[in-house]
Amino acid sequence: MADDYIERRLAAIFAGDIAGYSRLMSLDEEGTLRQLKAHRKELVDPKIVEYRGRIVKTTGDGMLVEFVSVVDAVRCAVDISRGMIDRNASVPAERRIEFRIGINVGDIMSDENDIFGDGVNVAARLEALAEPGGILVSRVVYEQVRDKLNFGFEDMGEQAVKNIPRPIGVHRVSLREQPPVHHVVSVGAPARPETIDRPSIAVLPFANMSGDPEQEYFADGISEDIITGLSKLRWFFVIARNSSFAYKGKAVDVKRAARELGVRYILEGSVRKGGNRVRITAQLIDASTGNHIWADRYDGELTDVFELQDDITKKVVSAIEPKLLEAEAVRAQSRSPQDIGGWDMVMQANSVFWRMTRADVEAAIGILRNAVMRYPDYAPAQSMLAFTLLFRAIPVGTYGSRDAKEALELASRATEIDANDPWAHLALGWAALQMRNTELAVEEYQRALDINPNFAAAHGHLGSALALDGQSDSAIGHLQEAIKMSPHDPQMFFFNTNLAIAHFLAGRYEDAIAFGRKAVQQRAGFTGGHRIYVAALAEAGRSEEAARALAELKMLQPDISLAWIEENIPYKRVPMARLVVALRKAGLE
Repeated sequence: MADDYIERRLAAIFAGDIAGYSRLMSLDEEGTLRQLKAHRKELVDPKIVEYRGRIVKTTGDGMLVEFVSVVDAVRCAVDISRGMIDRNASVPAERRIEFRIGINVGDIMSDENDIFGDGVNVAARLEALAEPGGILVSRVVYEQVRDKLNFGFEDMGEQAVKNIPRPIGVHRVSLREQPPVHHVVSVGAPARPETIDRPSIAVLPFANMSGDPEQEYFADGISEDIITGLSKLRWFFVIARNSSFAYKGKAVDVKRAARELGVRYILEGSVRKGGNRVRITAQLIDASTGNHIWADRYDGELTDVFELQDDITKKVVSAIEPKLLEAEAVRAQSRSPQDIGGWDMVMQANSVFWRMTRADVEAAIGILRNAVMRYPDYAPAQSMLAFTLLFRAIPVGTYGSRDAKEALELASRATEIDANDPWAHLALGWAALQMRNTELAVEEYQRALDINPNFAAAHGHLGSALALDGQSDSAIGHLQEAIKMSPHDPQMFFFNTNLAIAHFLAGRYEDAIAFGRKAVQQRAGFTGGHRIYVAALAEAGRSEEAARALAELKMLQPDISLAWIEENIPYKRVPMARLVVALRKAGLE
């Protein structure tokens, strides 16, 4: 009978809920509800729409979503989980909303506005097994997407779950993207290995045990200095600060963090600061076994903090590779106790800048201006201020801007004070690029890499300079290296924008569209991503999409024009001409 007919179809099912929702509600009902509504409105629901999902139902903290494509379901889940990492960055760990997601493909039954069947039940069971912030997929999902997506998958074996008569094959999705290999190298440079054969390590942000939120920056600074010290050793592959700090404030599963960051060792620790005394504890863990290789504790006066920090780094190096001679370990940094005040202020600025909101950038600039005034001979204050000014200048056009000119002066001064400050050379390179001196920019970026071979930002900015010069293959090599070194970097939107530029100028328009779209998704307000996305769509013959993308760009930047681009964006002559032709084709005048 027609009334008894039950529709059946094959679908990808996404089941999600919030880990510890009851606890969060007990802490702050209204605040939790506000957070949840904001996350839904600004991140979750738009992503579901973007990937053509249909929200079947919501249940307080949970939701059931149906997708036509299993690839879209997994991409949507990963984008949501990555987005939540960014949105939770400044939220205390105990108040964070973290989604758990399970995805399955199966035959479902549809009745009224609901769906039923084993396909749905398995997705729900996977969601219940997932860790906070984690994504689990069934084996059938894994088999369908493993060759179509660049995410890692960990086989969790077969799991017995409630009310499902058979064990389910389960795979955990890694949020770390593994970019496709393009088999290109810089002209005149040796080929880069596709795997990391050096001992690899991530230094997680040290926990602030002082009970004073104002000391967060101090704990962060200790972690950052250890990263810098280790990065100077060419024998080690060291994950960049911005990816390690994605785990700040979280209860970290060491094996999982190592898996996501692609490292063999994890260094974690804590800082307890009271008055003029500091206690630093640290432990090195072999992530493959979970065994503690080394642990130690250091007490001292605050004026001795740099000596303590260097001692920690030496211990770590010797624990990982006992055969290294002491002379090949870490050289003591040439900083005096008089520098501590400047260091302290730079760490405060650094702790807010990388959130990269307009307000945070302005706050960081204010702190750094004060540091430069009070400690005029402290190079890191000068170089970091130069970098933040260049970042602030992006939206209004950097060519000839007051910020760019001041940044050039600051970076030059920093190199006079300390010729081995990699951030000073990075800022010098960026300032030179904005003045359309690509050759000098490349030289300065390379100098930064000579000083610190594991400087992810320098690889990314070198890739940018080469991309704008039309050296696409070389640019892609450096940009991929930046992403490999720092897979959770706040500058990922910048790296992907320049990957889009490189592919666009190489005539690979579909690749350019993919990276341009990713950049726009990662930072919707960054007009550079929108510009190359529009250009790539136009050259690919996707005129309707190009027109819509151009309309979005004009909403973000009402004064955008071909003349503005030619005046402010530092493309070389031939690449600029190609960009202008494409944007004119899209309808920009």
